[in-house]
Amino acid sequence: PAEAERMNRSVLWNIFLRSLTIQASFNFTRMQSLGFAFALVPGTRRAGDPRGAAGALKRHLQVFNTHPYLSAPVIGAVARVEEEGDAAAADHLKKAVTGPYAAIGDPFFWGALRPFSSAVAVMLALQGYLAAPLAFVALYDPAHAWVRGRGFFAAYRLGTRSIEFIRALNLPAVTGRIRYASLVAIGILAAVAAEAGWHSWGFSAEIPGKATALAVVVVCSLGIRRGISPVAILYGAAVLCMALSI
Repeated sequence: PAEAERMNRSVLWNIFLRSLTIQASFNFTRMQSLGFAFALVPGTRRAGDPRGAAGALKRHLQVFNTHPYLSAPVIGAVARVEEEGDAAAADHLKKAVTGPYAAIGDPFFWGALRPFSSAVAVMLALQGYLAAPLAFVALYDPAHAWVRGRGFFAAYRLGTRSIEFIRALNLPAVTGRIRYASLVAIGILAAVAAEAGWHSWGFSAEIPGKATALAVVVVCSLGIRRGISPVAILYGAAVLCMALSI
């Protein structure tokens, strides 16, 4: 991050690496606040004011909870604003983006990307590929690693305007596209699971399997058109796949 020269690069990387552990100290009293404060420690120490650093960390021990992958951009922006000495703006920024970031991150990562990656990995596993778990990692990990890393340094550079980075990602639109891809993947998975189950009973099921996959895709598409939640369809398809694979 060439633009992030205000704070020493090693300090920035220290804060970023600490931000990856934000869930390690999650608790039901103040959620992610302890991890949030822990990540900011190198920046507060850099200021050289122990009393001011203690006050800043105490403020950041208040309740904080957002999507863990989008917490890094929040931490980067708050670190920049704290560096500028505006404690009120730092607190306001953190409170303002907590809810919206959770509302953006949860549907994208938990509701779309993870089911899609899981469906592809399970489909490969049913076909006998030992590298199926690596397929899940290859599909899922790069997205959240990029959002965390790039988001942190971009948020530090932008400060109070860090929301511009998240807005530019347009994650809600991407979420819809991945959910449609998930329906296709689950339709194929249903066919693979059904075929594997029918073959285990001792007769060929190539044509019925393909017909079942087509029927599943059609039913899912009609369900979405009638207002059924794609998430409900994903869970229902997953249950169907497990039942057919027994």
